[in-house]
Amino acid sequence: MSRPPQRLACLGFGYCAEALARAAADDFADISGTTRNPERARALAAGGFSACSFGRPDCVDGATHLAISAPPGADGDPVLAALGDRIAAAPGLEWIGYLSTTGVYGDRRGGWVGEDDAPRPDTPRAERRLAAERAWLAFGEARGVPVQVFRLAGIYGPGRSALDRLRAGTARRIVKPGQVFCRIHVADVAQALRASIARPASGRIYNLADDEPASQADVVAFAAGLLGVAPPPGERFETADLPPPARDFYAGCRRVRNDRIKRELGVVLRFPSYREGLRDLAAP
Repeated sequence: MSRPPQRLACLGFGYCAEALARAAADDFADISGTTRNPERARALAAGGFSACSFGRPDCVDGATHLAISAPPGADGDPVLAALGDRIAAAPGLEWIGYLSTTGVYGDRRGGWVGEDDAPRPDTPRAERRLAAERAWLAFGEARGVPVQVFRLAGIYGPGRSALDRLRAGTARRIVKPGQVFCRIHVADVAQALRASIARPASGRIYNLADDEPASQADVVAFAAGLLGVAPPPGERFETADLPPPARDFYAGCRRVRNDRIKRELGVVLRFPSYREGLRDLAAP
């Protein structure tokens, strides 16, 4: 029997889902995405992708692969709530990827953390993400549907980097000794997802982060050097005027291991640190 046409549905067609769709365009007979925004739907259609209103039951019909990036709310995961029964009954599903966050690990005071370490979420957002992860994994186990979870570090790439903030005049260098963040180029997110699609492992969890945790201040200074401009002056975290969400961002510090995507999925990062990623983005 011939293999059915491969069809990818991205439930929550945001930055990472669009990068996956563009990178995997030749892998699928059809790629669709859901959105609540009519303008976004028109942009998807103009880009050659099928657009579907979020929550419509037929948006998963015929899909062999599902990428889930819609964020959970206070009431839980919106995709499971709206489409769980439809997904469970869908024939031919080969892969479901749920995009989560490394924030579920919580603060590790700069220590390294991997997929085998127990999550310790310490913000409401991270708690919701962990609950959604567990709901999807339980769903996959109970319904016999293949589910993989991807915990993403801070995402950067075209249009979303320190280079763009410097050009816009909004970049700041917040200095907090010992503080580092993990990040991942959106192109490496896309290639890791494609590698998982090629080697699905139901119930598996993967960290998506590059090789070099680094401070925000160092990243901004490096980006400024690439642009040939003076970096913004350093601002001490303790006295910087930061809105509560930004201050919460600095509350945790962890270094995220990425060995599993390399060992199990064969991923070779295109951008193993922010230096390679920013150089590529700054190139004419």
